[in-house]
Amino acid sequence: MQIECKGRSAVSSLSLRLVPVLLVLALAACGTLPRGAGVQREVLASTAVDATGQPTDFAVEPITRASLARYASWPAVGLRGLGWIGRVDQPDTRIIAAGDTVSVTVWTTEDNGLLTAPGQRFVSLPPMQVAPTGKVFLPYVGHVPVSGMSPDRAREKIQQAYLAVSPSAQVQLSLAEGRNSTVSLVGGVGNPGAYPLSDQDVTLLEMLAVAGGVSPGLENPQVRLQRGARSYGIAMARLLAEPALNTTLQGGDRIFVEKDGRYFLSLGAAGSRAQHPFPQEAVSALDALSIIGGLSDTRANAQGILILRSYPAADVRSDGAGPRNIRTIFTLDLTSADGLFSAGAFAINDGDLIYVTESPLVNTRTVFALVGSVFGLATQADKVLN
Repeated sequence: MQIECKGRSAVSSLSLRLVPVLLVLALAACGTLPRGAGVQREVLASTAVDATGQPTDFAVEPITRASLARYASWPAVGLRGLGWIGRVDQPDTRIIAAGDTVSVTVWTTEDNGLLTAPGQRFVSLPPMQVAPTGKVFLPYVGHVPVSGMSPDRAREKIQQAYLAVSPSAQVQLSLAEGRNSTVSLVGGVGNPGAYPLSDQDVTLLEMLAVAGGVSPGLENPQVRLQRGARSYGIAMARLLAEPALNTTLQGGDRIFVEKDGRYFLSLGAAGSRAQHPFPQEAVSALDALSIIGGLSDTRANAQGILILRSYPAADVRSDGAGPRNIRTIFTLDLTSADGLFSAGAFAINDGDLIYVTESPLVNTRTVFALVGSVFGLATQADKVLN
């Protein structure tokens, strides 16, 4: 009788051990074990495929040495480039423009001239704003054109006009720039405001220095220049690196500096799952993987790095000159030398999603860990029962 009870106890203990194990195996077979990311075959699975077996609702493009040049020729997505104006050397002189204010003083040796009273040797005329026609009105000589001239050339022009009515006349002229000869620093600098152009050859970097430089803390600062109805843009780092891009300013220009508005996302078995701003003008896939903290050591599939990008419908092409689908998934294999080198040359675009898939072995490891835990619990229960 005692032997029978022990036999039943052994069977009960074995059942206690096997039932949880079978439940774990059933969960694994159904794919319902908890995970932080999908495996590559799941993400790339599609119910709609074409005659070649390729999905029709998105395109899959491997990143390799052979395909890099083709991808580089495709249109960029996200924030579009604004273009830029190169430097144009100008004479370092001041030029009078409409809206500027000139002040004229006329000296004479005549005791009783048209401009001076007896004993008076000079007369200072009221400040005059240069008219839209480019002229100023002067007593006794009429309208004199001065726009487009240097202050010295305008002084000579006015003096010649006064010599006709006062043979000993000598002229002094001072200039105050108006709005058409100033540049506005709107924001992103130490001291925003309107600054006069000291001459025709004032450059952008010189004006930024006058305004106190770029505000600290701006992520990858971008310089924006508004000239008339057009806007231009360039990264501050590139402006500093290429002197030929240090453009010459014109009166009426408006300048502001802002942080780079581009970003990319990271999800899945990545080192971090977040939105990441662009820290520099160009970010490669390898740069991006470093920024997100690499891959999860225990979960990530280094052969299954996916970069998801959405293209405008107008960019889709069937001849290889553009993406084949507005939804494009670029695949990257970091376990090969070609994949590593190619990752360093593949450009990340604004709004890209870097999705690190999970290794298929994660489920297996999870099952073994759960089975081990179950057997441990069952052994403890068995000891309690016996």
